[in-house]
Amino acid sequence: MSNSRRSFLSKAGLAAALAPLAPIASWGQPLEHAVDNQVKFSAPSDLKITDVQCGYIRGSLYVKVLTNQGIYGLGEGVDAIGGTYHLVQNLGRRLKNQSPLNPHKIFEDLRRSAHFGGGQSGMYVAVLSALETAMWDLTGKAFNMPVYQLLGGKLRDKVRVYCDTALYRSQFPSPKDFAEAATGAIKKWNFDALKFDLDYAADPDKKDRYNWTASPGEISRMYNQLAAVREAVGPKIDLCVDMHGRYDYVTAQAIAKKVEPLNLTWLEEPIPAENYAAYKQIAMETNTPIAAGENVYLGYGFKQLLDNGVDVVMPDLQKCGGLGEGQRIANLANMYYVPFSPHMVASLLGAMACAHVCVTVPNFHLMEWQSYFHTDPMFREIVTFDEANWVKDSYIKVSEKPGIGVDLNIEAMKKYATPNVPFFV
Repeated sequence: MSNSRRSFLSKAGLAAALAPLAPIASWGQPLEHAVDNQVKFSAPSDLKITDVQCGYIRGSLYVKVLTNQGIYGLGEGVDAIGGTYHLVQNLGRRLKNQSPLNPHKIFEDLRRSAHFGGGQSGMYVAVLSALETAMWDLTGKAFNMPVYQLLGGKLRDKVRVYCDTALYRSQFPSPKDFAEAATGAIKKWNFDALKFDLDYAADPDKKDRYNWTASPGEISRMYNQLAAVREAVGPKIDLCVDMHGRYDYVTAQAIAKKVEPLNLTWLEEPIPAENYAAYKQIAMETNTPIAAGENVYLGYGFKQLLDNGVDVVMPDLQKCGGLGEGQRIANLANMYYVPFSPHMVASLLGAMACAHVCVTVPNFHLMEWQSYFHTDPMFREIVTFDEANWVKDSYIKVSEKPGIGVDLNIEAMKKYATPNVPFFV
């Protein structure tokens, strides 16, 4: 490696200082070998950003932050990233010649400068999340440390995940379909925590596509689907349920009460998360834990959720502000004695980045994992990672490699790239 630790020491003058001792091989060689084994490209103070590139695949933004020393950082943003190529380029130009070793500063500079440019939520924050994550990846690589170490160290070695069964891809699954999906995820992959969705536009008992009140038939259908799962898997499996914010207060109240005997781990967003106060009454009227947060941005939004009685917070670290902001949200929730269970619909790059945060906070509970990671070959093709960090028995082990510990296979990504959008240039 031309830009090695040896060249750094030579630059610093240490090599010159050792030169007169060169004939005494047994004296100088151990130090030289130890120095060579250190993964340092040059003095960290000399590290500068030279370019920011990006690519888009199936609702995900991938950024690559390049430097003058050949090392690079990777980050991912999700959902609110459509049409953001020029925003990435604009922010990338502002980052050129800066040191990437100050993720908090870069985050604050970019966020504050967009006070009138969307810096509170949405696309801007989703792009910022990807860039901020790439800074942590770069910093870890520069100092030869995993990201979790930079975030203060870990409380646990592995992260418990729940499997989103993706049964929503079926137009209108029956209770039997629910039960089979549950037992299948347990038998095939040994998960002990599962997630199902209850919102189905194709429900024949849905009376009005615009009204958000579920009919009695819909309520019965929801209960029957979940009851079939609980009967199939028994009482010890965590059962997480999502309604995607597609119902109203009346429906939320009804379903939360009806499913109480099923002992759900949580009922996720039975109503949209925009009206924080509406959650308070729902949470007070049921024993079913109420979760929310995948479409909430920054710590400010989560403080309002927490002030209004949400039982579980679910920030998506690929769009809520990134890894530093994700840790701040978790620590804020911890002050309310509320579990931190991140939403996660990214690739393995985003999943591992999220895992680095999860191991650093005491109130981590569960992290989302997608069943299509196991069934769609794309998700293995587009990344390079250590198989030891793949999910096993409902856990993923956090990577010990410098940075996030997952690389992108950009050549493999090309066949999945969004058409007519520049790709890593």
